[in-house]
Amino acid sequence: MQRARLSAATAAAVMAASLLAACASKPVDKTAGWSPNRIYAEAKDELDHGAYDKAVPLFETLEGRAAGTPLAQQAQLDKAYSQFKDGQKAEAIATLDRFMRLHPASPAIDYALYLKGVINFNDELGLFSFLSRQDLSERDQKAAKQAFESFDELVKRFPDSRYTPDAKARMRYTVNALAQYEVHVARYYYQRGAYVAAVSRAQQAIKDYRDAPALEEALYILVRSYDKLGMTQLSDDAKRVLEQNYPHSTYLARGFQGDNKPWWQLW
Repeated sequence: MQRARLSAATAAAVMAASLLAACASKPVDKTAGWSPNRIYAEAKDELDHGAYDKAVPLFETLEGRAAGTPLAQQAQLDKAYSQFKDGQKAEAIATLDRFMRLHPASPAIDYALYLKGVINFNDELGLFSFLSRQDLSERDQKAAKQAFESFDELVKRFPDSRYTPDAKARMRYTVNALAQYEVHVARYYYQRGAYVAAVSRAQQAIKDYRDAPALEEALYILVRSYDKLGMTQLSDDAKRVLEQNYPHSTYLARGFQGDNKPWWQLW
């Protein structure tokens, strides 16, 4: 009987100790009792000082505390920006998509579209990994195209937005970069003797990216590739189009620029 009482007492002590340990390990919410305005001020201060990892959870807390208010909407946008700056690009885009889904009439939709475009635009700079020896055919241009789509929607829906001029400039850059990428892939195939693939990529660039500077080289790749394939008529046709559109083209006179350098080196 006494042994049973001791066992019960021991079990109770163990349970109490476990409960105390659980309470001790529970994180303390330093924002308990703070007003929404104070939370926002603290979060904004962390953001302004580059402490993005600290700003994100504060903005998340504010979203819940100030739900249904303009302050909660602002917290979402600031959280997305903080996530972007902290390197959490996928999370930032998810936050922006949620914001636009929940608040389609918000006056900040133009900013949300712009920020989403900028996030993908920065990823797009990975286009220029063709300066390395990476196989260009393995590159994915999804981010670049998504950046263009966000900027394009912004420009069409909000032509007077303060973000529209910069969005237009980034769209031009994106189009030129995508065209240049396609042409470099076409050249990659040509220099490896894959002339059919070179023709396909060069034609794709000409079709999708009219007036981009890189199309001069795309036409020259068609001239050379058709010639290698023994398609004389098509080669002559491509050469005629090249001469008409680029009468002073150096490609016809000197061939690929810098042929004495590795194919991937631009300077």
